[in-house]
Amino acid sequence: MSKPAPEIQADPSHDQASLSREIIRVTGIVQGVGLRPTVCRLANEAELTGHVLNDGQGVLIHAWGKRSAIDAFIINLETQAPRLARIDSIKRTALDSAEAAPACFSIAASDRNAVQTHIAPDAATCPECMADAHDPFGRRFRYPLTNCTHCGPRFSIVNAIPYDRANTSMRDFIQCGECQAEYGSPMDRRFHAQPNACHACGPRVELARIDGNPVCMESLTQLDDVDAAATLLQNGEILVIKGLGGFHLACDATNTETVEKLRQRKQRYGKPFALIARDLDVIQRYARVTEQEKALLGSVQAPIVLLEKSDRLPPGKKRGFGIAEGQREKDLNPISVAVAPGQNTVGFMLPYTPLHQLMLKRMNRPIVLTSANRSDEPQVIGNHEVHDRLGDIAEYVLWHNRDIVNRVDDSVVRMVLGKPRIIRRSRGYAPVPLPLPTGFEHAPELLAMGAELKNTFCLIKQGNAILSQHIGDLENAETYADYQKNLALYADLFQHSPRLIAVDAHPEYLSSKLGRLWSGQRDLPITEVQHHHAHIAACLVDNHYPFDAPPVLGVALDGLGFGEDGTIWGGEFLRADYIQAERLATFKPVALLGGAHAMREPWRNTYAHLMAGMGWPVYKANFNELELTRFLEEQALDTFSAMLKKGMNAPLASSCGRLFDAVAAAIGICRTGVSYEGQAAIELEAIVDQDTLHHEDDRLAYPFAIPYLPGSRLPYVEPLAMWQALLGDLILKTPAPIMAARFHKGLAKIIATMVRKLTTKNDERIINTIALSGGVFHNKTLLEQVVMRLENDQYTVLTHHQIPANDGGLALGQTVIAAAQLIRRKQTCA
Repeated sequence: MSKPAPEIQADPSHDQASLSREIIRVTGIVQGVGLRPTVCRLANEAELTGHVLNDGQGVLIHAWGKRSAIDAFIINLETQAPRLARIDSIKRTALDSAEAAPACFSIAASDRNAVQTHIAPDAATCPECMADAHDPFGRRFRYPLTNCTHCGPRFSIVNAIPYDRANTSMRDFIQCGECQAEYGSPMDRRFHAQPNACHACGPRVELARIDGNPVCMESLTQLDDVDAAATLLQNGEILVIKGLGGFHLACDATNTETVEKLRQRKQRYGKPFALIARDLDVIQRYARVTEQEKALLGSVQAPIVLLEKSDRLPPGKKRGFGIAEGQREKDLNPISVAVAPGQNTVGFMLPYTPLHQLMLKRMNRPIVLTSANRSDEPQVIGNHEVHDRLGDIAEYVLWHNRDIVNRVDDSVVRMVLGKPRIIRRSRGYAPVPLPLPTGFEHAPELLAMGAELKNTFCLIKQGNAILSQHIGDLENAETYADYQKNLALYADLFQHSPRLIAVDAHPEYLSSKLGRLWSGQRDLPITEVQHHHAHIAACLVDNHYPFDAPPVLGVALDGLGFGEDGTIWGGEFLRADYIQAERLATFKPVALLGGAHAMREPWRNTYAHLMAGMGWPVYKANFNELELTRFLEEQALDTFSAMLKKGMNAPLASSCGRLFDAVAAAIGICRTGVSYEGQAAIELEAIVDQDTLHHEDDRLAYPFAIPYLPGSRLPYVEPLAMWQALLGDLILKTPAPIMAARFHKGLAKIIATMVRKLTTKNDERIINTIALSGGVFHNKTLLEQVVMRLENDQYTVLTHHQIPANDGGLALGQTVIAAAQLIRRKQTCA
């Protein structure tokens, strides 16, 4: 976790030579991360006396000693803070030294008052604890839940602040004498480690059959239940495994029959599975791993990292990947093609608990580790849920009796342009607060309800944005119930009382409906925020863009969002700051045939684009010979033509995401249907020919134009010329990877051209900062191409890093827009 330089405030009213007693307030991520033991150790080294405690505002230190010693202590605290801590500020207050100094320095009992502190996220097991679990002479040998103050569960087990054992799901586990001695020793790294435990006193891990019948352990292992689970995985079984923030489903990733069985039972038919492997050596057999990606895999967050497959096979090849050139397949089991169909990347993570590490010790190949649920449902977190929700998916479960209080999915990260980009922000990252940019220091407490898909919500408290972990798609009833549970949890944990609620302007989003309901029930004002303005504002916060800085040109590309004119937007160029946004340009509005059906059947977008661009007679006259034409003629075109003519169930949408679907379907990718959101666009990017992308003449990139919409005279991206070139390539039987590359290059070119057009007036540049946001910019190829072209034109380009570019970051944008409008109104009235 990055540790920005803390703000240190001293009381100048006292003479330094006479000062001998101070109260020192430390704020930030300072509870549950080993800060109090560190304070105690450093205070003893500086020969200070006094005490340290947790309270609702963070960590409070009472120190007696020489002023020079206290100064040195503060410097050491800044430089030697624990690896999970983030100190935001240190405030020193001198007090009357008449009170007698205590004889020593100690850790005092926690005090609960108004919550102004933060909760640390769950952290991957540190190397020292991993070593303990593998030490045959240590008392924690093969204890799967080993942890210390530097690692282990945090947010997933906490019920309330302060972060003490009594406020976690460890409260029922009384420490044995040896654990209690560690817990009470300032020189031990388990000093005040709240989840501290061992074989004797801690939670127990057990391998069980979900149907309740006994497990024949003798046939599986000579060691323990965790090792027996490894044998079952090697034998082709599907297992349920309890992790930090939820249960997972696991199986051998090289066993195609088992992987496909898991897909059918989980009802996850195409979306890639994440993998976990014992160590980097195993991962590097199957994927290319850069030094930066190695660092991400081994970080305290331990996310799923999207890596390039080491064997990028030609389209149509069906064997798995991971076989080095010249190596026989029998020498290495390839990963099943069913793990990540249609992808050139695979998501890997390293073991982040001793349980995973011990289980994988004998596994020389990766295993699938995917959330334990049916597709679109929330991840199972309770032992009591396993039988009813997972009993027909797996036969065995490896679980323990430490409750998961808060559901936290695995985070997903990808390296792009030399920086990690978070795609899903959850375990390891949430609920780490995001300091708001300059100008928001006194923003009032607000609540933003987030989006409908990939939902997160966001609080503002004391100049920080607290973005929730990934919740999911609210269309699912169980996910919506989990969303409401987490809203209540955050309000309680952070003692948050919003002065205003911010919602997306879409009238039918469940999150917005709930926000409007609460606004009425609680007599709170509500602010409706336009979807794409929120995307751009989130990007600005992600880059610490100041409140009073000049407007930027925001490029927001996604599937859809409710526009200010009541139509569906999805490809927008906005002149924006935190307070307002003006639509300067857009993508061509094209009908969504059948409304939501157009998102599930990409060919509908192809047909709608062809009809909008050239019409069926012109298309038939020029491209009748194409296989695409025969496919379209097999559809109920009379019905769809009538829908277009009458505007019936065919709303217009300026959606860049649907343009990707249309192109993918025309080429032959996911034409008849998708099994998850964005599948067609993701698989289109996956086949891009790199030689064409980087070395072919730019003039061969598919062309677009910029005419003006009738009536509004708004400039828009017109794809007609692109379609003519693409269809011509289909006639020439140009390979699909070359066509995919030409499309991506052409799209990047027209985005850069539109940016130049909108930021130039009378040959002078009037806007120099460009913010890129929206789910389409998770497309690595497009993002790299657009950034390269804009930076070559000397623009300052802002992109996402800490939060997702997709709707997972939308709530952050909603909060800062609502806060900025309140701040500006207050300034105006002053």
